Amino acid sequence: MRTDVRQVADGTYLVHGGHTNWVILTEGDAVTLIDTGYPGDRRRLLDSLAAVGGSPNAVTAVLLTHAHNDHIGSAEHLRTEYGIPVQLHPAEVPHARREFLQQVAVGTVLRNAWRPGVLPWALHVLRAGGTEQHPVTVPEPFPAATGALDLPGRPVPVHTPGHTDGHTVFHLPEAGILVSGDALVSGHATARVRGPQLLPGMFHHERARALASLDVIASLAADTLLPGHGPVHRGPVREAAQRAREHAV
Repeated sequence: MRTDVRQVADGTYLVHGGHTNWVILTEGDAVTLIDTGYPGDRRRLLDSLAAVGGSPNAVTAVLLTHAHNDHIGSAEHLRTEYGIPVQLHPAEVPHARREFLQQVAVGTVLRNAWRPGVLPWALHVLRAGGTEQHPVTVPEPFPAATGALDLPGRPVPVHTPGHTDGHTVFHLPEAGILVSGDALVSGHATARVRGPQLLPGMFHHERARALASLDVIASLAADTLLPGHGPVHRGPVREAAQRAREHAV
């Protein structure tokens, strides 16, 4: 299957993998990779780097919005094979090591199998290796200093807990872009609506905190949303967060 790489701004690409997105930021020959898709997305991930003129050897760091299986699928592979550091919020570090798992349980999925889209989505998860565990054995917390990371694209990590304890979005203030992971998406195979929204409740570790994090997102100046699921969304992120809150009520 052809890798779907969409350039959304200079040096910024949204890649649609198997039901999950990742983002590539380029600066000269150097690359920042945000999330890595499912384990079964590895070929697509490598192809996407090649499509923007990069390679694993050009990746300076893998940043993770959070440590769910559909976002960390190739993180440990890139770390061990290419020596690429994997960075995420300090609260998410033990989650990436799989000291605990804040992810929807199989039993919960089965109880919701009657809902539209859940069964096809679950079958895809199985085919993509979504039930496998690929912990990051040496995850690194973001540097203690606040503000932009010294990486291509100069992403600014912003803590948005709820989906997981350490979920983080990445703000690109100069480009007016927000990489939102699963804190704010624009679609999902199990969702009943299109456009900006929270994921269905069963996917959040603490739904109330996920709702509260929409206020954090709304405070960020951006007019392009690159979500973990769904297409790019154009328009003020403040309005996207408000729309997601309205759908969640």
